[in-house]
Amino acid sequence: QMQLVESGGGLVQPGGSLRLSCAASGSIFSIYDMGWYRQAPGKQRELVAHITSMGITNYADSVKGRFTISRDNAKNTVYLQMNSLKPEDTAVYYCNAYDGSGDYWGQGTQVTVSS
Repeated sequence: QMQLVESGGGLVQPGGSLRLSCAASGSIFSIYDMGWYRQAPGKQRELVAHITSMGITNYADSVKGRFTISRDNAKNTVYLQMNSLKPEDTAVYYCNAYDGSGDYWGQGTQVTVSS
């Protein structure tokens, strides 16, 4: 069974950058499609970025051109580079793994964008 652990969240000023990491264990990482989701207070969880097992990416319109998702299969890790952060990016960010039969989530990491 896949286990996911996110890290890299924190407090950053508007316009700043953060890189989130999600370390996977317990299964064959390379076969999973991976995603980053976020949930702000009082809002539904939403997809931020997604990368398939083949490396194809897609992004929410709100983060296109600012966020980049990548994966390192040798390190069993997926990353989310976040640049030009805005207050509306404030949320708990969750890592997700999906292989067509199983759907796994990390515990989340808080990102706060504030001056």
